[in-house]
Amino acid sequence: MRQQIRVSTSRRIELKEITKEIDQAVAASKLTQGICVVFCPHTTAGVIINEHADPDVRLDLERAFEKLVPGVPFAHAEGNSPAHFLSSVVGASLLIPVNEGRLQLGTWQGVFFCEFDGPRTRQVWVQLMEG
Repeated sequence: MRQQIRVSTSRRIELKEITKEIDQAVAASKLTQGICVVFCPHTTAGVIINEHADPDVRLDLERAFEKLVPGVPFAHAEGNSPAHFLSSVVGASLLIPVNEGRLQLGTWQGVFFCEFDGPRTRQVWVQLMEG
């Protein structure tokens, strides 16, 4: 079963937590045991798992991503080469175990959509597999 999550961003680089939306997809599926695949079908965005309890961690990551690639002489002429690079660094997919109908994330973990070429409205695919 695949569901889509829409994510709207307001800045060029922005991390948005999507854990609740993924939880809702798992609940709607009635899956009790299996794997949740979270996939970002974009080449200038990605998905990560990181701390969600302290909002300063998200801000720190956004600032670090901003500083990671200044001045790199990219050949791609569209102006969004840093976004392609950062997307490749963070990755496009996650696998999260599901047990007793719940995502098996650590106490402080949350799932974040990473926008690197915003603002935009994007999608994230959630594929659930029993097992």
